[in-house]
Amino acid sequence: MGRSVEVILVVGDLVDDIGVRPLGSVNAASDTVSEIRMTAGGSAANVAAWLGHLGAPVRFVGRCGADAVSRHVAALEAYGVDARISGDPDLPTATIVLTLDDAADRTMYVDRAANTTLTDEHVPAEVWQGVTWLHLTGYSFFDDGVRPVALRLVEEARRRGAGVSIDPSSLGFLEQAGRETILGWLEGADLVFPNDDEQRFLQLTGDGIVLTRGAEGATFGAYTVPALATDAVDTVGAGDAFAAGFLSRWTSDGDPEASLAAGAKAAAECVAVRGARPAGGVLRG
Repeated sequence: MGRSVEVILVVGDLVDDIGVRPLGSVNAASDTVSEIRMTAGGSAANVAAWLGHLGAPVRFVGRCGADAVSRHVAALEAYGVDARISGDPDLPTATIVLTLDDAADRTMYVDRAANTTLTDEHVPAEVWQGVTWLHLTGYSFFDDGVRPVALRLVEEARRRGAGVSIDPSSLGFLEQAGRETILGWLEGADLVFPNDDEQRFLQLTGDGIVLTRGAEGATFGAYTVPALATDAVDTVGAGDAFAAGFLSRWTSDGDPEASLAAGAKAAAECVAVRGARPAGGVLRG
């Protein structure tokens, strides 16, 4: 069952997403007219934004370039997030370039930049005040430098009696790390949010598997919810929105059907707009 939550702590990636949608045939080695937008992103930060948007008490901890701290704090605070963002003096904010195809699906080119510099000192004891749930994403585990921090966060959550959820995040990175290694990283989680491809690779078992299946909906134990009909504009962040929707309800009353329904509703809202966060999250300047 879920538990009554005071604060959900989300720690992890913060990114500037640059989405590129060609408006015609791609002209290789030449110019292609496109729609290009920069929006706030990062899987963990997206989850925090959706949680705040849905009214859940949420705190986010992450890193960006020193020149972008106020911009990203403001972007998250607009959703009601308690944003604890520190700036790296040497590395820029992480950037992802996403190319969107006709089905609104994406290919991503990633520069993790300041995300790679997260250390224990950026997650001080005071960020745990009132926390009874921790959410992490796979990107923090894939990074050799950040992984020890992520593992210690899970240990601290268990020590405090807080629940833990992890989104595996990326099939490509999962395959590089190897199944047995990943299973070890996930051992301390109460809930895991794989998609179909990730689950086929990981073959997770147990009571805490929340399987997201895109247009096929999602399942949790004996419960299934269909995806809501919507005109998909951009699938970036749909899994983050689903996880936030699910957690916003699960951590409140532990109702599996209501949690799945909340996740499906948030995912449908996400894919109907450009960007990975609730409407209105475009960064400027």
